[in-house]
Amino acid sequence: MATAKIMDGKKLAAQLRENFKQRIANLQQNQGLIPGLAVILVGENPASQVYVKNKVLACESVGIHSEKITFDANISEEVLLNKIKELNADPKIHGILVQLPLPPQINENKILAAISINKDVDGFHAENVGLLAQGKPQFISCTPFGVMKMLAAENINVQGLHAVVVGRSNIVGKPMAMLLLNAGATVTVCHSKTQNLHFYTQHADIVIAAVGKANFITADMIKENAVVVDVGINRLENGKLCGDVDFAECSKKAAYISPVPGGVGPMTITMLLENTIISAENSVSK
Repeated sequence: MATAKIMDGKKLAAQLRENFKQRIANLQQNQGLIPGLAVILVGENPASQVYVKNKVLACESVGIHSEKITFDANISEEVLLNKIKELNADPKIHGILVQLPLPPQINENKILAAISINKDVDGFHAENVGLLAQGKPQFISCTPFGVMKMLAAENINVQGLHAVVVGRSNIVGKPMAMLLLNAGATVTVCHSKTQNLHFYTQHADIVIAAVGKANFITADMIKENAVVVDVGINRLENGKLCGDVDFAECSKKAAYISPVPGGVGPMTITMLLENTIISAENSVSK
């Protein structure tokens, strides 16, 4: 029984971050510039607090200047929009990230649209999504960007392969499909309304699982020697983290597989850092 090669996102993230330190040193030396990221947190959502803390620590680890801006959950939309306007005009800030979800009185789309497209390091702005669809991306949504880096690190050329993306969210599923399409893959997007999901996944050279359901993709759903990328992160009743893929069984059949934790997760924050550095580099070249 073949055992899949583990796609180690943690190791790749560490390698990329070493490279980032050099790019930041170059910016500082040649332009007197330090890349800056502003992270906005509204309310007390515990998961969001953890994510924001991790993003700030990641910035510190490579030498990116970070500002954490916190607001009470009951703030008005206008206050948040004014803050974004201020950050858009701040030359020390190259990336603006609003941690989602936002409280119900605030229109998420309106907030994301207010971020300058040149500082939209999450890649969520409609204009950046449109540029990705045209194959000319400026900023790529961090998780799909990380997945593409992982595939490249394993020398997996997606051109001509059949990739099935399970999940159609704006943050992962849709941009993931676009990136694979731009790279020459034949792409099928499956979701909760897909009939006979097994049919599609069993014919896939690459399966990317992003549904948010623990152990949803089972070994009988993939073909021999498939590449399986697990974007899901779920907490089981025993407190353990697991992905959307039944790792133990699928790893006996796949050629490559990403683990949870230690797969796509570390890459997501790493690509946020890369987008912030790209933005800083762009600000000089304009």
